[in-house]
Amino acid sequence: MAPSQKTQESGKKKGWLFGLIIGVVLMTLTVLASGFMIETTNTDTFCVSCHAMNPFRNAWTQSVHGGQNPQGFAAQCVDCHLPHGNFVEYVTAKAITGTGDVIQNIILDVEKFDWMMNSEKRRTKFTYDSACRRCHHKLDAAPGMPRGGFLAHRAYLRGDTTKKCVECHPHVGHKNMADMVNRYFKKQI
Repeated sequence: MAPSQKTQESGKKKGWLFGLIIGVVLMTLTVLASGFMIETTNTDTFCVSCHAMNPFRNAWTQSVHGGQNPQGFAAQCVDCHLPHGNFVEYVTAKAITGTGDVIQNIILDVEKFDWMMNSEKRRTKFTYDSACRRCHHKLDAAPGMPRGGFLAHRAYLRGDTTKKCVECHPHVGHKNMADMVNRYFKKQI
């Protein structure tokens, strides 16, 4: 083999090796940055960076899911408002929801928007059963559950109903939400 061919082959190998190293470094940085961004945007502190979310956070902090329970456990916004199936579904819903929230905060007059009507009509669109089931495993064996609740949960577990969790438990995540929203936006009820 001629010396110029050896130099060309050596240069190609070095180019591939350099490209591979740069690719691995960039991929590692992207994965780490993505993980950091997902964790950073998973907190209630991040969610209330949008002015309109403040009354919902206030209502949440007074609820069982906001820490007012014997264990002191507080779910984060994403624990209820994002699906908990697989990672791709979670990240896709997070991106779509986040983008929608930003756009809505730009174009909506948040003080005139009918938050309660929106909640009533769209509750099942922004609270996921997979999120509820992530924490609430024993739906048919909760201590002190009345017979009606037991029968409703049994029907749900068997697939005998198409109802979603928030259809029977509409205000569980945000205590006195209507009052908080009205006070925050200074609406008369």
